[in-house]
Amino acid sequence: MLWLCRGEAQAARGTTRRARLARFTGAEAMVMGDVTYGACCVDDYTARALGADFLVHYGHSCLIPIDAVQGIKMLYVFVDIKIDTSHFLETVRFNFRPGSRLALVSTIQFVSALQAASQELRPDYEVCVPQCKPLSPGEILGCTSPRLAQDTDAVVYLGDGRFHLESIMIANPGIPAYRYDPYSKVFSREHYAHERMQRARQEAICTATRARSWGLILGTLGRQGSTHVLQHLESRLQALGLPFVRVLLSEIFPSKLQLFPDVDAWVQVACPRLSIDWGEAFSKPLLTPYEAAVALKEIEWQQTYPMDFYANQSLGAWTPNHASHQPQRGPRQPAQKQVAGPPGVKEPCHDCRCQDTSPSPAPRPEAPGTASRPSPTEQQPGTKCPGTNSPARGARPVE
Repeated sequence: MLWLCRGEAQAARGTTRRARLARFTGAEAMVMGDVTYGACCVDDYTARALGADFLVHYGHSCLIPIDAVQGIKMLYVFVDIKIDTSHFLETVRFNFRPGSRLALVSTIQFVSALQAASQELRPDYEVCVPQCKPLSPGEILGCTSPRLAQDTDAVVYLGDGRFHLESIMIANPGIPAYRYDPYSKVFSREHYAHERMQRARQEAICTATRARSWGLILGTLGRQGSTHVLQHLESRLQALGLPFVRVLLSEIFPSKLQLFPDVDAWVQVACPRLSIDWGEAFSKPLLTPYEAAVALKEIEWQQTYPMDFYANQSLGAWTPNHASHQPQRGPRQPAQKQVAGPPGVKEPCHDCRCQDTSPSPAPRPEAPGTASRPSPTEQQPGTKCPGTNSPARGARPVE
């Protein structure tokens, strides 16, 4: 039996794939109809509970490795959206002076186009395609983005919407951010209300420090929840002698949490952006695991809000991929390498011609593009944030 887990923009094609699989393989196929927000929503638990033998997940990167899925085989089918990068390249060249230091990021659907564009821009700009492992180079998530060098002139996001862009803006509040929508071909300067967000989150943490009873929410929507993070929070609360209750939820709404009037503060192990974007909609503090670590005196408040939820190199054990949650492996024994000699020679070959030690030739730089400038685009309004009132150094304002 095959279980098809649909990513975003894949719903309409699910029934067609199901019919084709049944026709050509004879296997019973089911299409998942639950909400799939992103790469963290791989629902292998439900597929295994229903007796599926194979899980196919469309549209997202392999945030949950296939060897981490237990009891069921799994296949990721990526969505690679092809776009004409010529207009994107022209737009970047029109708005930034040669020599500017640019960081290019995107979602997994446009990473291939981003890589191709970065190669075209490198002869004229200092281009960085940052990576926050285990994500692909240039890929960002709504909860996971890299910290950039402070001398970066601008971060350019290739993609539609603001959700993912806001992640790297939160992680790099002092770097101007720009967005190029590949569908509308609009290039805009984007802003984020950093002071308002940090003030709201600090107020929630301050209120939570006075809580006498806590609620821990484990997200059950796909793989959003992490039992390792949940156990870490439980250990901390137990060490402080604070009572808590565990609640499992696939979707977190204020009306659901109001059914627990005795809980003074909540910590949700699901999506950090739920607290950042919608925390003020809840009557009680709804903290992220990082914010809970601050409230429970495990770490000091970070001046730059960390967006490292799925990063391998994260701030602490309140993130799923932290080193403390990885399986312990014994020391690796060095392998004994044996050099095989030519036929008829018993001793190892020491001829220098057996090893090519000459350096590889440096790649030849590509010629700069000669495309004409596009027509100016309108700047979209946004809330200005501290330190970003002027365009990036080396950048021309968007008209």
